[in-house]
Amino acid sequence: MGDAQNDLNQAAQLPEGDVVAILLEQHARIRALFGKVKETHGEARQKTFDELRALLAVHETAEEMILRPVAADTAGKAEADARNEEEAEANKVLAELEKMDVDSAEFSRQVEDFEAAVLEHAEHEEQEEFPAVRAGCSEEQLRKMGNRLRSVERMAPTHPHPTAAGSTAAQWLTGPFASMVDRTRDALSKS
Repeated sequence: MGDAQNDLNQAAQLPEGDVVAILLEQHARIRALFGKVKETHGEARQKTFDELRALLAVHETAEEMILRPVAADTAGKAEADARNEEEAEANKVLAELEKMDVDSAEFSRQVEDFEAAVLEHAEHEEQEEFPAVRAGCSEEQLRKMGNRLRSVERMAPTHPHPTAAGSTAAQWLTGPFASMVDRTRDALSKS
């Protein structure tokens, strides 16, 4: 299984703004945040988990909206569907974790299992989906996808929404409204 530094090294080999480079950098950040969640407690753990939750929600939404349609063509529909199904399941678990006390034993157990599932999902993307997308697209297409991915991330929900997860159409339909609600909720929780 890969690690954060390996993801960063791979990303550094790719052109600036390449969609796969952006996603690999995010995978590295996700791996690092899981480690930090496991080694902190109390308010620090809650803050780190909130950062992880927001990153995962935004990351998965953007992948479903920008990467997955291209992956369906380059890696095959079955591959894209499998990744979408994993993301839909991850969204459900993330929503459950969000309701838990971060210092509870149940949270710690569930976050361990969730980390394993998320990292397995990332490995599938890195080994199967990303190479096919890179092989099937020009550098210009990959850069444009990177730009679109970043744009979608600025508007993506920051909390899990299991009813939309795994469906590109549902993400496009509900994402902007859910994002507005989530970002307002985030701002109010900080005040």
